[in-house]
Amino acid sequence: EGKGSWLHMKILLFGGTFDPPHIGHLALLQNAIEAVQPDLALVMPAGVPPHKEAYGTPAELRYQMCRAFLPVDKRVHRSRFELDQPGKSYTANTVRHLQARWPGCEVFLVVGSDMLLSFTTWFCSGWLLQNVTLVAQSREEDETAAMGPAVEALRRQGGKVFFLRQPVCRLSSTEVRARCA
Repeated sequence: EGKGSWLHMKILLFGGTFDPPHIGHLALLQNAIEAVQPDLALVMPAGVPPHKEAYGTPAELRYQMCRAFLPVDKRVHRSRFELDQPGKSYTANTVRHLQARWPGCEVFLVVGSDMLLSFTTWFCSGWLLQNVTLVAQSREEDETAAMGPAVEALRRQGGKVFFLRQPVCRLSSTEVRARCA
C-alpha cells in the first residue's frame, strides 16, 4: 500500500517490563483502548529498560506472558521490537521505528503515574512530547493529585496528555513477585 494509506492511523503503544503482566496492566490497556479507539494496539515488552533494574526474568518468557493481553481486544498485538534491539530500550527509538514503519501515524503512549511523573528525565523527552500523545492513568487518589501538576507542566511544554479517569486496579508487578515468593 502507498504511504498515504497510513495517514491518521492511530497506534496505541503499551510498553513495560511486564514482569509479570497482571490485572492492573490489563485494565489500563482496556481503558486506554476504549478512550483512544486505536487502529492498532501494540504491547511491547522492554528489552533492557533504562529506568528500572532488570529482574532476571528472561525476555522471551516476558514476551510469552504478554499473550495475556491478546484477549483484551482484536486490535491488540505483541511486538518483539524492543526485545530484539541491542542495549537499552528507549521509547524515542521505538516511536521513530513506528513512524518509519507507518508513515503519518499518530502514536499514543500509555504511561502509568510513575512514568508520567518522571517523564522529563526520559531520553529525548522533549522530542517525545512533540511526537506522541501521552495516555496516563493513576492507581489511586494520591497519585491522581500528584499527576495534575505534572500533566499541566508537560502541556505547557507543548505535550499532549490524555488523562484516563476510570478506576484501575491498585497493583504492581513488584507486589505480584513479592507475593509469589
